[in-house]
Amino acid sequence: MRVEAEYLRVIKERFKSVKTLGDKTIEQLSEDDIHWKPNKESNSIAVIIKHLSGNMISRWTHFLHSDGEKAYRDRDQEFLDNVSSKAELREISERGWSTLFDTLDRLNEKDLLKNVYIRGESHSVIEAIERQLAHYAYHIGQIVYIGKQIKGENWESLSIPKGKSEDYLQQMLKKHQQE
Repeated sequence: MRVEAEYLRVIKERFKSVKTLGDKTIEQLSEDDIHWKPNKESNSIAVIIKHLSGNMISRWTHFLHSDGEKAYRDRDQEFLDNVSSKAELREISERGWSTLFDTLDRLNEKDLLKNVYIRGESHSVIEAIERQLAHYAYHIGQIVYIGKQIKGENWESLSIPKGKSEDYLQQMLKKHQQE
């Protein structure tokens, strides 16, 4: 397998992993929880999801052929908390993620060293992908943190629960020995 094909495979898995963390957080929250924020300067989960989706649609639509900051994007509107329900929030989220994954699925090995533009600044496709992965992971981390704050002791861990590291390690070692 060529390194370029492996990179495309791995990056898709990384984006899927980040998406899953956000999805599993939202599953644990109520309708009211998605609008909670610790203070007026902070963003709610609903606002962060709107921003992520707006960014994804702008960046990944016509990815190879137009600037990633589309003229139709109203970034400031993304920061208004006007999402009516978790169902609407899921739809907003899925539009963004679908745009991203559809674009990644269409990329080929030869595309990786092409240049694309974001706000007029040139990036290699690899650089643009890595930029967006870092941006999305940052915001999904915020979502998970807010979710943990809201749920407190009722939070269902999305990774290795505290005090269970050794148990998890042994499970993984056993699993991989059987493969």
